[in-house]
Amino acid sequence: MPAHYDYAVIGAGIAGAAFAARIAPQASVLLLEAEAQPGYHSTGRSAALYTSLYGNELIRALSRASRDFLGAPPPGFTEHPLLTSRGRLYVGGEHERHIIEGIAESPLARTMSPAQARAWVPVLRPEAAAHAVLDTSAHDIDVNALHLGFLRMAKAAGAPLVCNAGVQALERGDGWRITTAAGEFRARVIVNAAGAWADTLASLAGVRPLGIAPLRRTAILIDSPDAAGSAAWPAVIAASGAFYFKPDAGLILASPCDETPSEPCDAQPEELDIAIGVDRIESVTTLAIRRVARAWAGLRSFAPDRSPVVGYDAGCDDFFWLAGLGGYGVQTAPALSTLAASLALRRAAPAIFAESGIDAAAMLPARLTAVPVSDKEQA
Repeated sequence: MPAHYDYAVIGAGIAGAAFAARIAPQASVLLLEAEAQPGYHSTGRSAALYTSLYGNELIRALSRASRDFLGAPPPGFTEHPLLTSRGRLYVGGEHERHIIEGIAESPLARTMSPAQARAWVPVLRPEAAAHAVLDTSAHDIDVNALHLGFLRMAKAAGAPLVCNAGVQALERGDGWRITTAAGEFRARVIVNAAGAWADTLASLAGVRPLGIAPLRRTAILIDSPDAAGSAAWPAVIAASGAFYFKPDAGLILASPCDETPSEPCDAQPEELDIAIGVDRIESVTTLAIRRVARAWAGLRSFAPDRSPVVGYDAGCDDFFWLAGLGGYGVQTAPALSTLAASLALRRAAPAIFAESGIDAAAMLPARLTAVPVSDKEQA
């Protein structure tokens, strides 16, 4: 008979790894990963930027609640700092002025004149930086160090990681029987941290999908006109959300901020999206992009309301959702994993979350299934 665990976490990306690290000291946990290495998909393709001015109010609160951990992780968690100061410069033309002014209302933001913005990032065209505001909370994140730190925590607390273990079948009886490519396992609770495959896993378990949609985003690496000088640039993002670019190891990482619906897959960049990315960067800067050193794509998965889905399924009390993290999974991992572990253990959320303006009820799966009877009948 296979070992029986309290929790089987499906997916060992940042969400699954952080959850396992938090709950393993209090329960037996198994981490199952479909790929040969954890973090192959969304975690490994992150833009690696922390900011507490990104996402909806819930995401911003979770990001703020994660800041202390990211700035000062527990002893032994990592040998290197997780955060490096970067700054995030929002820019826009006259038609984006109202967006810039809205961002500037945050105490973490600092309005900059067009001259100041262009002195810092000389490649910006004047019309593209007619209005600018700096997000002072923004830092680069060492995503690999953060992910490995949580994996080490989970392992030290007795949670094994099994890779190449794509789930083939889930059978619910006296607990769950989990059939994978790496063998059969048993657990009392399934934790759905499957990212883009969250709804697919739910269907496999006989649980109603919640409409978690994978959206493809493209990233490119291009040459910098001045690698040494550009290293000090902030991340630059359009107030409209049409592009971003930031220094990256002597090159420039850029994206057209696309959100193309996709099936769950090993996402690959499309030539058209690469071309759109190049065009958008050239239209707002003086850069002449002669080559794309590298291009890739990742899937950012969102619930319909673009907030995380965390908690037990409304119709299956031993199926726990930890999904729909969008592009925020890395920067919210410290706080979200603590909250998720409390909910999975059926304990009240620590008071610090309510004090931080984080409503756990706003993340429960039931919010996505509580529809009028007439709507159910029409579905």
